[in-house]
Amino acid sequence: MSLLSDSMEPFIIMNKSTVPDDYGGSKDVYVDGMEIMGAMPYERSTLTKIANAVGAKTYYTLTVEKKYTLEFYTILKRVEDGKLFRIMSGTKDRQTPKTAGLDMRQYDVEEVKIGGTNGQVTSVQ
Repeated sequence: MSLLSDSMEPFIIMNKSTVPDDYGGSKDVYVDGMEIMGAMPYERSTLTKIANAVGAKTYYTLTVEKKYTLEFYTILKRVEDGKLFRIMSGTKDRQTPKTAGLDMRQYDVEEVKIGGTNGQVTSVQ
């Protein structure tokens, strides 16, 4: 698993928290949580480039060790560039079997941004 391990980079799980706003209500904020290691190569296929040109969303595949169980819509921040990504698949959709030599789980993710007055999460594309 060293080739896979060598391609991994740090990601931070963003924890959603509700805090008071300045008007007597509340708002959502995201704060840095636990750091995990994952591999998420940029998709360079011709079909992806064509889809992006016509406005389709770009989905990436995040590979992590099975010990990391990430829930649907979990927000991750890539440490290298600060980009945010949202998990778009289930926790047990794609993982290696218990008897496999590889210890990995894969998730579909999309790039997102957090903004607005209440910390809304929106897709980049």
